[in-house]
Amino acid sequence: MPDKKLIEELRAALERNKEEIEKNLKTFAQKDKKLKGDWDTKFPKWGEGGSGGAALESGADQVEQYGNLLPVEYNLETQLKDINLALDKIAKGTYGKCEKCGKEIDEERLKAHPAARFCLKCGENK
Repeated sequence: MPDKKLIEELRAALERNKEEIEKNLKTFAQKDKKLKGDWDTKFPKWGEGGSGGAALESGADQVEQYGNLLPVEYNLETQLKDINLALDKIAKGTYGKCEKCGKEIDEERLKAHPAARFCLKCGENK
Protein backbone atom coordinates (compact mmCIF):
# COMPACT_ATOMS: atom_id res chain seq x y z
CA MET A 1 0.00 0.00 0.00
CA PRO A 2 1.36 3.48 -0.81
CA ASP A 3 2.66 5.49 2.13
CA LYS A 4 0.47 8.09 3.84
CA LYS A 5 2.20 11.05 2.19
CA LEU A 6 1.65 9.63 -1.30
CA ILE A 7 -1.94 8.72 -0.51
CA GLU A 8 -2.58 12.30 0.63
CA GLU A 9 -1.02 13.68 -2.57
CA LEU A 10 -3.15 11.33 -4.67
CA ARG A 11 -6.29 12.18 -2.68
CA ALA A 12 -5.67 15.88 -3.35
CA ALA A 13 -5.15 15.15 -7.06
CA LEU A 14 -8.37 13.14 -7.16
CA GLU A 15 -10.29 15.96 -5.44
CA ARG A 16 -8.93 18.52 -7.96
CA ASN A 17 -9.84 16.26 -10.86
CA LYS A 18 -13.32 15.72 -9.43
CA GLU A 19 -13.89 19.48 -9.15
CA GLU A 20 -12.70 20.01 -12.73
CA ILE A 21 -14.96 17.29 -14.13
CA GLU A 22 -17.99 18.59 -12.21
CA LYS A 23 -17.24 22.13 -13.41
CA ASN A 24 -17.05 20.85 -17.00
CA LEU A 25 -20.29 18.87 -16.64
CA LYS A 26 -22.12 21.92 -15.25
CA THR A 27 -21.49 23.77 -18.51
CA PHE A 28 -23.89 21.48 -20.41
CA ALA A 29 -25.58 19.14 -17.92
CA GLN A 30 -27.24 19.06 -14.54
CA LYS A 31 -27.20 16.52 -11.74
CA ASP A 32 -30.03 14.03 -11.81
CA LYS A 33 -31.83 14.50 -8.49
CA LYS A 34 -33.21 10.95 -8.55
CA LEU A 35 -30.14 8.94 -9.57
CA LYS A 36 -26.93 9.42 -7.58
CA GLY A 37 -23.87 10.04 -9.75
CA ASP A 38 -25.94 10.65 -12.87
CA TRP A 39 -25.90 13.84 -14.91
CA ASP A 40 -28.33 14.79 -17.65
CA THR A 41 -27.31 16.80 -20.69
CA LYS A 42 -29.62 19.78 -21.06
CA PHE A 43 -31.94 19.32 -24.01
CA PRO A 44 -32.23 22.35 -26.29
CA LYS A 45 -35.11 24.80 -25.82
CA TRP A 46 -37.27 25.07 -28.90
CA GLY A 47 -38.39 28.34 -30.40
CA GLU A 48 -35.27 30.36 -29.65
CA GLY A 49 -33.88 30.40 -33.19
CA GLY A 50 -36.25 32.72 -35.05
CA SER A 51 -39.01 31.50 -37.34
CA GLY A 52 -39.45 29.51 -40.53
CA GLY A 53 -36.35 27.94 -42.07
CA ALA A 54 -34.04 29.70 -39.61
CA ALA A 55 -35.90 28.11 -36.70
CA LEU A 56 -35.65 24.67 -38.26
CA GLU A 57 -31.94 25.08 -38.94
CA SER A 58 -31.31 26.38 -35.44
CA GLY A 59 -33.30 23.50 -33.95
CA ALA A 60 -31.39 20.96 -36.03
CA ASP A 61 -28.09 22.46 -34.89
CA GLN A 62 -29.19 22.31 -31.26
CA VAL A 63 -30.26 18.67 -31.55
CA GLU A 64 -26.95 17.81 -33.22
CA GLN A 65 -25.03 19.54 -30.43
CA TYR A 66 -27.12 17.67 -27.84
CA GLY A 67 -26.32 14.37 -29.56
CA ASN A 68 -22.62 15.23 -29.59
CA LEU A 69 -22.63 16.00 -25.86
CA LEU A 70 -24.19 12.70 -24.73
CA PRO A 71 -21.00 10.61 -25.12
CA VAL A 72 -18.99 13.39 -23.46
CA GLU A 73 -21.40 13.30 -20.52
CA TYR A 74 -21.08 9.52 -20.27
CA ASN A 75 -17.28 9.66 -20.35
CA LEU A 76 -17.12 12.35 -17.66
CA GLU A 77 -19.65 10.47 -15.49
CA THR A 78 -17.52 7.33 -15.76
CA GLN A 79 -14.39 9.25 -14.74
CA LEU A 80 -16.27 10.82 -11.84
CA LYS A 81 -17.51 7.40 -10.70
CA ASP A 82 -13.96 6.02 -10.69
CA ILE A 83 -12.68 9.08 -8.77
CA ASN A 84 -15.43 8.78 -6.16
CA LEU A 85 -14.68 5.07 -5.81
CA ALA A 86 -10.98 5.82 -5.27
CA LEU A 87 -11.81 8.49 -2.68
CA ASP A 88 -14.08 5.99 -0.87
CA LYS A 89 -11.25 3.44 -0.87
CA ILE A 90 -8.87 6.02 0.61
CA ALA A 91 -11.39 6.73 3.37
CA LYS A 92 -11.80 2.99 4.06
CA GLY A 93 -8.07 2.24 3.92
CA THR A 94 -8.36 -0.10 0.92
CA TYR A 95 -6.87 2.20 -1.71
CA GLY A 96 -4.16 0.85 -4.00
CA LYS A 97 -5.33 -2.77 -4.25
CA CYS A 98 -6.32 -4.35 -7.57
CA GLU A 99 -10.04 -5.15 -7.71
CA LYS A 100 -9.37 -8.28 -9.74
CA CYS A 101 -6.35 -10.03 -8.20
CA GLY A 102 -6.09 -8.16 -4.86
CA LYS A 103 -2.39 -7.34 -5.31
CA GLU A 104 -0.93 -3.90 -4.75
CA ILE A 105 -1.21 -1.51 -7.69
CA ASP A 106 2.22 -0.16 -8.61
CA GLU A 107 2.83 3.32 -7.19
CA GLU A 108 3.92 4.63 -10.59
CA ARG A 109 0.57 3.53 -12.03
CA LEU A 110 -1.28 5.27 -9.22
CA LYS A 111 0.74 8.44 -9.76
CA ALA A 112 -0.12 8.39 -13.46
CA HIS A 113 -3.77 7.41 -12.89
CA PRO A 114 -4.84 7.90 -9.25
CA ALA A 115 -8.30 6.42 -9.91
CA ALA A 116 -6.84 3.13 -11.23
CA ARG A 117 -8.92 0.17 -10.13
CA PHE A 118 -6.70 -2.59 -11.48
CA CYS A 119 -3.02 -3.41 -11.53
CA LEU A 120 -1.37 -3.11 -14.93
CA LYS A 121 -1.57 -6.86 -15.61
CA CYS A 122 -5.27 -7.15 -14.76
CA GLY A 123 -6.10 -3.86 -16.47
CA GLU A 124 -4.75 -5.22 -19.73
CA ASN A 125 -6.80 -8.41 -19.38
CA LYS A 126 -10.18 -6.82 -18.62
